[in-house]
Amino acid sequence: MTTPHELSTVTTKVPARLDRLPWSRFHSRIVIGLGTVWILDGLEVTIVGAVASRMTEPGSGISITSADIGTAAAIYVAGACFGALLFGRLTDRYGRKKLFMLTLGIYILATVATAFSQEAWYLFLFRFLTGMGIGGEYAAINSAIDELIPARNRGQVDLAINGSYWVGAAIGSLAALALLDTDLLSADLGWRLAFGLGGILGLGIMVVRRHVPESPRWLFIHGREEEAERIVEQIEAEVREETSQDLPEPGEAITVRQRDVIPFTEIARVAIKRYPRRAVLGLALFVGQAFLYNAIVFDLGTILSGFFDVESGSVPYFMAIFAVANFLGPLLLGRLFDTVGRIPMIAGTYFGSAAVAVVLAILLINGSLTAWWFFLLVSLTFFVASAGASSAYLTVSEVFPMETRALSISLFFAVGTGVGGITGPLLFGHFIHSGDAALVALGFIIGAVAMALGGLAEVFFGVRAEQQSLENIALPLTAEEAEADARNEPSPQSLRERGRPEEVRRAERERDLRVAERTARRRERERAGVNRYRPGTGSSFYSPGMVGTAGTSSRSAAMAERRLDEEIEQVARTLAERGPTSREELEQAVGGRSWGPGRFRRTLREAVREARAKHLGDDTYGPRGPDPAEHGGRAPGG
Repeated sequence: MTTPHELSTVTTKVPARLDRLPWSRFHSRIVIGLGTVWILDGLEVTIVGAVASRMTEPGSGISITSADIGTAAAIYVAGACFGALLFGRLTDRYGRKKLFMLTLGIYILATVATAFSQEAWYLFLFRFLTGMGIGGEYAAINSAIDELIPARNRGQVDLAINGSYWVGAAIGSLAALALLDTDLLSADLGWRLAFGLGGILGLGIMVVRRHVPESPRWLFIHGREEEAERIVEQIEAEVREETSQDLPEPGEAITVRQRDVIPFTEIARVAIKRYPRRAVLGLALFVGQAFLYNAIVFDLGTILSGFFDVESGSVPYFMAIFAVANFLGPLLLGRLFDTVGRIPMIAGTYFGSAAVAVVLAILLINGSLTAWWFFLLVSLTFFVASAGASSAYLTVSEVFPMETRALSISLFFAVGTGVGGITGPLLFGHFIHSGDAALVALGFIIGAVAMALGGLAEVFFGVRAEQQSLENIALPLTAEEAEADARNEPSPQSLRERGRPEEVRRAERERDLRVAERTARRRERERAGVNRYRPGTGSSFYSPGMVGTAGTSSRSAAMAERRLDEEIEQVARTLAERGPTSREELEQAVGGRSWGPGRFRRTLREAVREARAKHLGDDTYGPRGPDPAEHGGRAPGG
């Protein structure tokens, strides 16, 4: 082993060991300690939306207009873009943990300072600094979460975490009810205390984060493999103690050439030259959601007050309901991103929200909307859009190599949000200030077009990343296999195969044959009739030896097929030992719940198709059924 200061070529199973873990209290701590950044962001944005109308009233203690509110929102987003770029680069260079502590500290200081605003320039300055802290959090937090959460749960967890933004929004809205009540607090004090809430929450989160480890994936690439191994061993020990079960064997190892610093030029080249389609996809998704979200959320309070005569003290009620609708979107739809699949769900949420926004704009022009009907349509738009917006962060954090993950998140967030997130609030702020409902409707139409373009990008350039290891979706830059392939040299994987016993290699050849035949049968089914258009996780062509020697797409397919084969073998062995068993008991016996959403059902269906199991009726299964043709190639009751 090397010391932390010595760099060499190492082979590690750290990613596979992390991805095969069942859900545990450790993962819950990660969600609480890191995912709560979105609660802070939701709190910040909603507080501004809820108290904006109060800040523009006489006696508020600060002289600003509704246009200034839009400007402050745009400056906050600009600060987030700048912070994302600055701290994203530092996160890839110095590690996830150092930066997510630093950026949280900046946020706490800046948001508390905002409460002392007397002039517009002071408000603008500290909104910029607050945005810097939040933007830096995006890069450090999203990269750390994706690298610590198991592959089978990553999509659902990411969307739920990103959706927790709206928990913060609801807290901000409900708190604003009391803080804006002039019977309790003066008009120039309540909105100031609202900004202080962020600092209090931030301090609590900082205490929890002290116990979150550095990303083992980042550590082993930067020459600290001993520390990475130690952290993973501690996590595994905790999971074993919690579950009282042995962990399954990890998947394939990965070989990397460690590097202390990766030049910015190399990182940029990866995004532009190696993954140009993914670069276009990331930009389109971020621009679409950033324009619609930042424009409406920052200005919803002023729209309700200015066009529907809603009193400023009542705006928080609307904002709280709006936040609940947004939180329910990713919470209820999130699981489908791991089962139905990334492409149909991301494209569907972008197109769906665009369609509802167009209907809202038409009715707004006609003048046929009451305050509640307007609010209902806005809430429906964002119920769908919130899942899509969360998937933009998920997509960018998944589809680029690990060494560039934090910077990729920050780069696409900065550029996409810079285009959509700054122009949206500025544009809407001036549209609202004009008092012309037709101009506000035009803003909604522009937002709908931006979301529709994001949906089109997903249709043409989307990546089927559901339930796949990050290293399979985008092979790390330091992975030695890629260089060995480029030089037409044997990869370390193939060299290791030569020294394996003949019986082991024979068993693997038999497995590869089973997998190839299974894949061929599935491809025939998928090409038949309307199955060609069925959503789902999909499959790719598989041939023996793909793992470690092919590109990321085929490598991902190969490892997924091998995992399925291992799961089928486990089901067949368990039925052979236990005899007829109910579906529920079988799932518990093989630990199917830890395989990921829908995987046990799919495995059991494939086992019946291949006559490795037999459906006995009444949700009961037995060992080794007859020829699968007896069932017409289908799993009865599966």
